[in-house]
Amino acid sequence: MMRYKRYFFLFLISLAFACQPKGEGERIIPLDDFFKSQDRMTYRVSPDGLNLSYLKLEGQSLNLYIEDIASGKATKITHLEDKNIVFYFWLSNNELIYYKEVDAAKRRSDIFIINKEGANERQLSSNEKSRMRVIEDQLIDDKYLLISSNKRDSTVFDVYRLNVRNGGMEMVARNPGNISDWRTDSEGKLRLAVSTDGANTTMLYRAQESQPFKPIMTNNFTTVFRPIAFKHDRPNIIYAISSVNRDKSALVEVDCNTGKELKVLFGNDSLNITDAQYSRKKQQLSFVIYETWKKEKHYMDESIKSLYEDLDKLLPKTETRILDRDQAENVFVLRTFTDRNPGSYYLYFANKRKLKKLSDFNPSIKQEEMSEMKPVSFQSRDNLKINGYLTLPLHVKPEHLPVVVLPHDGPVDRNLWGYNAEVQFLVNRGYAVFQVNYRGSSGYGKAFMAAGFKQWGGKIQDDINDGVKWLIEKNIADPKRIGIYGAGFGGNIALNSAYLNPGMYACAASNSGVINLFAYLKSIPPFLKNSLQMYYEIVGDPLTDADQMRKASPLFQTDKINTPVFISQNVKDPNANAAETLQFVKNLKKRNVNVTYLENEGIVFPTKNLESRHQFYTALEQFLEINLKNR
Repeated sequence: MMRYKRYFFLFLISLAFACQPKGEGERIIPLDDFFKSQDRMTYRVSPDGLNLSYLKLEGQSLNLYIEDIASGKATKITHLEDKNIVFYFWLSNNELIYYKEVDAAKRRSDIFIINKEGANERQLSSNEKSRMRVIEDQLIDDKYLLISSNKRDSTVFDVYRLNVRNGGMEMVARNPGNISDWRTDSEGKLRLAVSTDGANTTMLYRAQESQPFKPIMTNNFTTVFRPIAFKHDRPNIIYAISSVNRDKSALVEVDCNTGKELKVLFGNDSLNITDAQYSRKKQQLSFVIYETWKKEKHYMDESIKSLYEDLDKLLPKTETRILDRDQAENVFVLRTFTDRNPGSYYLYFANKRKLKKLSDFNPSIKQEEMSEMKPVSFQSRDNLKINGYLTLPLHVKPEHLPVVVLPHDGPVDRNLWGYNAEVQFLVNRGYAVFQVNYRGSSGYGKAFMAAGFKQWGGKIQDDINDGVKWLIEKNIADPKRIGIYGAGFGGNIALNSAYLNPGMYACAASNSGVINLFAYLKSIPPFLKNSLQMYYEIVGDPLTDADQMRKASPLFQTDKINTPVFISQNVKDPNANAAETLQFVKNLKKRNVNVTYLENEGIVFPTKNLESRHQFYTALEQFLEINLKNR
């Protein structure tokens, strides 16, 4: 009862703040407006381009709907209660496969096939401990799907031919124990595999499915080599994103018979290529995507360039992503966004050059009330260029502001330009939000990523601190009102700041932060055990790096923490040790450290735990208000 009274008290306070004027032309936006669930999501178009599918939120459930594009008539084809469809796709013009949630915490689901009228539904897999992944969504001989499953051995994934008519599974490739990935050609034939010893990966190739796989190249795990597609007129040639023998990734052609790179199609020393789009219809590359401070395209097909130029005219000053398309590449599902707008979903008809709006991502958000996410950079103490983003409150002079530092999760991840509900929520409350792509972040090349290995609590922490000092030198930050908040490894960085940098941060907040690096490594699931050496290289080896890992694990450093801390823990997360977190909190309270502790059931999933999400952000808002604004 006391716990609910506390939440009600926090709600009343937040309501009072919401009623206060913030400044000329700006209002305090209700918290829940930032984190509203989408009513409709996961739009897909049927292969023939005649039907649109989507998931619709109904109470606590997501159900699948099919809409006739010409008439606009929609039909509900699933009828789930208190369950969600976590993934689905069109199998043919008339059939779909969907995954029904069984255990959200353990990410287990049942797989069903259903026709577009909602009839002839059949279950293809039962509630088992094993997982099933679709390798190729093309239907072979009108009845087979190529899938991978760890039903034989929980630590590895074999390849099966799944009969969608009767649910039968026939093994087509047995995993010897070290295969981490399987790839098909454009006809759905299994032609590539990737093996790993934990630190190195080997690409395996076969010209025909009747032949054995043979190794063609071996690289350290820090090297990117990601096949995009087989070249249509030369089936031994593949297009791939590769950083082999270079720091930044490029788009290349590789001969699978020799493993040799034949040519660079696009790339240079300053750009990092992250993805490429291949057209099955035209059997050619459409464009590549590279990252600077935002994602940008280099076109390799003039017709696709023309298509995007048309979209830029129809949707000016807006980022556009193609989420799905029909086989004829005439009907497209689009998602738009900017840094100040969560965006909308559209259908685009290429032959008519017309748009049809489907829905808004979050209609409660008004672009004019949001702030720009600006790219920034600074030099680290060891002269490394560190990039990041700074988002400032509207209608406030950017001087002497309270700041929330928001380190991203990891390992090997990054912040990227775009709409971020957490960032805009905090900025609306009057904070400057500072996001740092510290060393170890992806997108800046192999050398920059490797520079962050085993540097949790070390040089990664230094990069964050150097960024904060840069903000203070620029007179943007009030040195007495700087807080830090993160989730996962971002939470680890935040809590590390509470004892590694006394006096720099007024408070630290963590949402399901990693408080024990040793426990994190033990939580790695069985099917990732063959990559354990990679995790040892990035996070630390418990045998040889124990001292540094202990230093970077807040669980063992409670005697050094004196800064107010906020700790939220997802009690249903199978990869987290809730007992350790509770002990961590108890040890802090014994020393009379100011601790705000909150348990939740996960705040990320878009349809569930709306109350938990509200409670979390209400509590976080009040924690920051007390420890930053009221200082």
